[in-house]
Amino acid sequence: MTVTYTVAGMTCGHCVSSVTEEIGAVPGVTGVDVDLATGRVSVDGDGPIDAAAIAAAVAEAGYEVVTPP
Repeated sequence: MTVTYTVAGMTCGHCVSSVTEEIGAVPGVTGVDVDLATGRVSVDGDGPIDAAAIAAAVAEAGYEVVTPP
C-alpha cells in the first residue's frame, strides 16, 4: 500500500533526509520516497498507514503535512 502526502518547508537534501528518517521509523512503513522539488512524499507500508503517525513524524522533523491523503 502506498500513500502520498505533500509536505511544506523542505528546501534541501538535509530536509529530505530528516523527513525520510522520521517517517521510516513509523511502525508499518516499509519505504519512503521524497521529491524535494514538489514536496511529495510517498510512503509504502505493509498494511494501512496511520496518517496521524505520519503527520507527527513529519512535525518531529520540523515540517508540516499540508495535504493528507
